[in-house]
Amino acid sequence: MTKPGARALGVAASGDGPRVALAGAVVRADGVVDGVALGDCERGGTDATDAVCTLAGDLDREDVRYVLVAGLALAWYNIVDLRAVHDAVDRPVLSVTFEDSPGLEPALRDAFDGTALEERLATYRAQPTRRPLEVNGETVFVRAVGCDDGTARDVVRAFTPAGGRPEPVRVARLVARAADRWT
Repeated sequence: MTKPGARALGVAASGDGPRVALAGAVVRADGVVDGVALGDCERGGTDATDAVCTLAGDLDREDVRYVLVAGLALAWYNIVDLRAVHDAVDRPVLSVTFEDSPGLEPALRDAFDGTALEERLATYRAQPTRRPLEVNGETVFVRAVGCDDGTARDVVRAFTPAGGRPEPVRVARLVARAADRWT
């Protein structure tokens, strides 16, 4: 069971320009927001993994126990390599999505070709399998690196006081949207 004072870093993106606002929000399991960082990544690029690692590094929070990323493709198929983030931050990394889908491969094939496609497919295929999880009567889909499925389930549920969106991801999305509108 996750303690009320445990902290998670939520990461989300917002925007449709060439650079997309990226936000990180440190939130305690009891819902208290405890830190925010901003960054960006290229829409359709390949720098999302580095951008997530940079956000975590900028916050420099040893007390953050988990990283929760809003999805796998933060900025129009700019795919986060969860394993690389885990290696960089040395704590469990979870990707949480909110809709059932056949996966990104068909969309990647429609949007890219050649080396750009192969690079994205390699990163995508290296990610753990999505697993459905019921949270507060809603179904979310979770990929986890650095913890087992039971721990991932407990973490997502502990950081989701209402609805199906974990609070660190929800707050990060709000901050990213505000940053996108500001610029």
